[in-house]
Amino acid sequence: MDYLRHPRYNVTATEANLYDLEGNVIAKVPLPRVFYTPIRPDLIKRAYLSALTKRIQPQGRDPMAGKRTSAECWGVGYGVSRVPRVKGEHHPAANRAAFVTMAVGGRRAHAPTSEKIVAERINKKERRLAIMSAIAATAVPFFVKSRGHVFDEERTSLPIVVRDDLEKVKRTKEMVEVLKNLGLYADVERAKNGIKIRAGKGKMRGRRYKKPKSLLIVYLNNDGIVHAARNLPGVDVVNIRNVSVLHLAPGAKPARLTVWSESAFRMLEELF
Repeated sequence: MDYLRHPRYNVTATEANLYDLEGNVIAKVPLPRVFYTPIRPDLIKRAYLSALTKRIQPQGRDPMAGKRTSAECWGVGYGVSRVPRVKGEHHPAANRAAFVTMAVGGRRAHAPTSEKIVAERINKKERRLAIMSAIAATAVPFFVKSRGHVFDEERTSLPIVVRDDLEKVKRTKEMVEVLKNLGLYADVERAKNGIKIRAGKGKMRGRRYKKPKSLLIVYLNNDGIVHAARNLPGVDVVNIRNVSVLHLAPGAKPARLTVWSESAFRMLEELF
C-alpha cells in the first residue's frame, strides 16, 4: 500500500470551505487533525467486519432436540440394522429408527449452536484508528469517486462542511433544494435509480429490495434534520458521537460522500 503515501491519496489542505444552504462559500474553517490520518483500507475492513459481526444474533438448536425418545436398539438376530427404534407394536411410527443421525427420522448432525463465537474482535486502538482513517478518506476525491459517488467538483470541494442551519431543515423538500444547491443531489438520484429487487429467497424475508448507499449526513444537534433527510434514497443521518465505520465505509470500502454540519465538523477536534 505504498501508493497511499502519494499526495493524490491523502489530504494536503489546511482549511475547508464552509457553505451556506444556497451552496455559496461564506468562510473557511480549519481542518481537524483527524483528516491527516494515514488511510488504511486493511484496518478499515477489519473494523467493519468486527462491527458487522457483533450485530449478528446468536442462534442455535436445543441441545436435547431429537434425544427425547424411548427408542432402543433391538440387538442382533432380527435381520435389521442395529439402530434405536421407536417402541410400540400398534404405534404409527413403530419400528422407525430414531435418535441416530444417519437414519431417516433421526436427529440433525452437527446442528448450529448458540455457543459458537461469531463476533470478530478488534483492539480498541485499532478500532479508533480505523474510524479516524475512514474519516480522513471522506476528504479524498479519488477514494470518494472510486465508491461510485457522483458530485460536482467544480461547485463543491471535499470535505463538505455546511453551516449549522443545515441541522434546522425540517422538510424533505427543503433538504432536496439544499443538496441541489451543493451539487450533491445527483448522487441521491443515482441511488434511487439503482434500487433493484433482490435475487433469491431474501425477497420473502423482509429484504426485498437492494438499495445503493448515497450521502452520509453528520450532525451534532437534531433540530429537524433527521426527519428531513432520512427518507431520501440511500441517505443516512447520524450524530457525530455515534458515527462508526459502518456509516463511513459501507461494505468495508472507505470514502463515503459525507456532509458535515459546522458544529459536528468542529467536534471532530475534541473527539479525535
